[in-house]
Amino acid sequence: MSRTPPPPPMWLAIDTATEIGSVAVGTPERVVGARSMRGARQHAAQIVPLIQEVLENSGVQLAQISGLVVGDGPGSFTGLRISWAVAKGLAQERELPLVAVPSLLGAAHAAAGGQAGPIVACFDALRGQVFAAIYKFFPGRVETVVAPGLFEVRDLAQIAPPPDRPLLAVGDGAQRYTAEILDWIGRLPVGLDTVPPIAASLLTLSALETARRTLDASSEPIYGRPAEAQVKWEARHGRPLPHSSR
Repeated sequence: MSRTPPPPPMWLAIDTATEIGSVAVGTPERVVGARSMRGARQHAAQIVPLIQEVLENSGVQLAQISGLVVGDGPGSFTGLRISWAVAKGLAQERELPLVAVPSLLGAAHAAAGGQAGPIVACFDALRGQVFAAIYKFFPGRVETVVAPGLFEVRDLAQIAPPPDRPLLAVGDGAQRYTAEILDWIGRLPVGLDTVPPIAASLLTLSALETARRTLDASSEPIYGRPAEAQVKWEARHGRPLPHSSR
């Protein structure tokens, strides 16, 4: 008499690096549920209800979750701290593994829609800059053309001319500088609200050794730049902030 195989271990993915927060549940091979929410000011209040909603709609119990994936930024300082606090809390409470995947990589993957790329993801970093990275996608692997960093769009265009000039740009940073993006790649950028949830892509990408990093209790996200309060403290004291998350 044959036995029914046990269900695959389910993982929960969370991302709040941008204005569009998202949650996904499933496995790297099959995302069974995902949803996004808009409004950075709502992240702190709505991320836990969103997790509960995604789990309930997917027919998955929190007790079935075997690990967590969290967006690694760079992006909003406050946003990243929200998703990381929730992910770390769940991981610690239930002694689950926790891994991080760059949020920019998740955005590029979501926008690629199966295309190889290159795809550039740009998150608004204010001060005339964007957090950005460029990726190419192949079966079972990702090629980083330009690693995540802080740029002006015109500098990105010089770093990645043909043949690495992106086919598509995604993100609120790309939309903020539409004219520069259009001049660079010859195509209008797309918003994060028009692509599948970043968290779903983080879940898929978490299977790739080159895309993820394993976290512990002391790990911090890649913020991209110091928080404004840290910058002011260091300017006032003339030295780096001790134990900063720079």
